[in-house]
Amino acid sequence: MRSAIPPAILLSMLSLPCAAQAPLDVEWNARLRHESVSDDAFVRDAQAATLRVRAGLRWTATPHLTAFVEGEAVGAAIDDYNAGTGAHNDRPAVGDPESAEINQAWLRWRNGTVEATAGRQRLAFDNQRWLGNVGWRQNEQTFDAVSLQWQPSTSTTLRYVWLDRAHRVASDRAVDPLARERRLDGHALNAAWTRGPHRLGGYAYLIEDEDVAAASTRTVGARYALASAAGTRPFGATLEWARQRDHAANPLRFSHAYWLVEPAWATRYATLRAGWEHLGGNGRHALQTPLATLHTFNGWADKFTLTPAAGLEDRYLAATGNLARARAQGPLEWTVAWHAYRADVGGARYGREWNASLGLPFGPRWRALAKVADYRAATYARDTTKLWLQLEWASPAK
Repeated sequence: MRSAIPPAILLSMLSLPCAAQAPLDVEWNARLRHESVSDDAFVRDAQAATLRVRAGLRWTATPHLTAFVEGEAVGAAIDDYNAGTGAHNDRPAVGDPESAEINQAWLRWRNGTVEATAGRQRLAFDNQRWLGNVGWRQNEQTFDAVSLQWQPSTSTTLRYVWLDRAHRVASDRAVDPLARERRLDGHALNAAWTRGPHRLGGYAYLIEDEDVAAASTRTVGARYALASAAGTRPFGATLEWARQRDHAANPLRFSHAYWLVEPAWATRYATLRAGWEHLGGNGRHALQTPLATLHTFNGWADKFTLTPAAGLEDRYLAATGNLARARAQGPLEWTVAWHAYRADVGGARYGREWNASLGLPFGPRWRALAKVADYRAATYARDTTKLWLQLEWASPAK
């Protein structure tokens, strides 16, 4: 089980009015998934059939004070995969180990435009490139943290988070203790201004890793997004730039650039995107984003969750859309993407990748998903194909 919740948080939650006197909501969801991985670096393929169940209790103690506790359990009917727990090391990795733990436990105070949350919580900043919950994995990433949010106007949002600990997706069953959780002394600041389809933001993430000093970084950047809409404003774009440097007691010295350029065009049938993402490297060290939702970026085959020392250039094309809009259950959601990967230093071709997915809703609470990733290696890693079949069910939204 994950490390204990800070005693002060638990005591505060126990001191709340009892459930008979305060509104109490029960929340739950379940996700059944089969993942198949064929990686040429291994003789044998990986097969994983896992079920994740979450259940939570939400107390609304007063109009301003809320508490939430959520448990999470993952079981495997087919476990022919390397989950990082010491078994099946002769097969490719699938990051969904069997586990049971407290996923979230927090207190939240809200008064008008100000909100404060303390305890184990889910965090997601912007597109989760730097800080996210890794929601794709069965066991998500959560943080022991104190977060503050202030909206001085309807168009402006300011966020600050102090990070004490990151609970990783590998769970407490991981053989490597650094894959279970990381002790941090981190400060995340994010400011965003929104006006119509425009969103402009800036951020500073100062993360001291108390377990691995060489992972301590300071990242400062800015992001602009223009939303596209078919018919009214078909053109959209996302632009982002950041600089990452060594921080705190990091024994290394580096300064790496990050940028993203992604124009988009919305039509009646699909939204088309062309992107160029740059993660700088110098041949000895590269920009890293260990607290991000990494599966969302640089291809679903997850070959670049750790940026190669020579850096990474990801140039991609993607299309997303809906089919059968008249269906009572909702539209079919599809995505197709192509990536070409190169090194920042030297320009070596790493490989290329195709991704495709199809989501099928069966109603407000049921959704099926089929998804595939096919990576063809040039000079980095080995050819890899992944296939997912998934079914999700969630309690009614409150």
